[in-house]
Amino acid sequence: MTVILEARGVSKRFGGIHALDGCDIEVAQGTISGLIGPNGSGKTTLFNVITGYERVREGEIRLDGRAITNMTPEAVFRLGIGRTFQLTRVFGRLSVMDNMLVASQHDASWARRAFRKAGSHGERAKALELLEFVDIARLANEPAATLSYGQRKLLEFAYVLMADPEFLLLDEPAGGINPSLINTLAERIRALNKEGRTFLVVEHNMEFVMGLCHNVTVMHHGRTLVSGDPETVRRDPRVLDAYLGGVGEDEEADGADGAGAPGAPVSDES
Repeated sequence: MTVILEARGVSKRFGGIHALDGCDIEVAQGTISGLIGPNGSGKTTLFNVITGYERVREGEIRLDGRAITNMTPEAVFRLGIGRTFQLTRVFGRLSVMDNMLVASQHDASWARRAFRKAGSHGERAKALELLEFVDIARLANEPAATLSYGQRKLLEFAYVLMADPEFLLLDEPAGGINPSLINTLAERIRALNKEGRTFLVVEHNMEFVMGLCHNVTVMHHGRTLVSGDPETVRRDPRVLDAYLGGVGEDEEADGADGAGAPGAPVSDES
């Protein structure tokens, strides 16, 4: 398979903490790949450096053979990478539908201004279709602030899809979602994958990851520990040791998520 994303020797420090320490990863085009590891292993930091929220001094990141190391989030977004966040980012004071219409402008750095121009019939139809796709269309007119955490996750997923990204990075998409909806989420990801979308998924729900992903990469202490098909990874003794014997720093050590990037609105509730 063709490699669409690769990171080689990527390192990132926060003070004296090595969040990434010569990390390597490959994602094949048209696959659903998982990224797992104990808290503090560097998963969110890797997402941040791929999408331009953090800069690195060592290593290289390439998308479809093109170097994207230290590009801005906006530039990475324009290349077709969409991203969700571990902590959801929606405009709480806007309705669910209005959040989707903001997303249709493809540039959250000026989302509030662009919102005044959004709302064509085509945009609304597409937004409603995507809300139906993630099973929250019934909430279209509700303020986003009234949604449960799991419903906000689904809204953010739909929000990112408004831009039709070819490659999606999902940070704990199943986190906080009602167990009855997790299978639905997995089905939706598989459906998009069959259309040709590529996914890299960070998730702590091992049942979700192992049942969904074609390939799984395990990180530990900022490095790639092992990568392979789910069954191979599940049986690797290094993985068991990392989870049971490798207690890392709190996930906050993975670095702060960026703010105001396309496809990832910052909550207006402060």
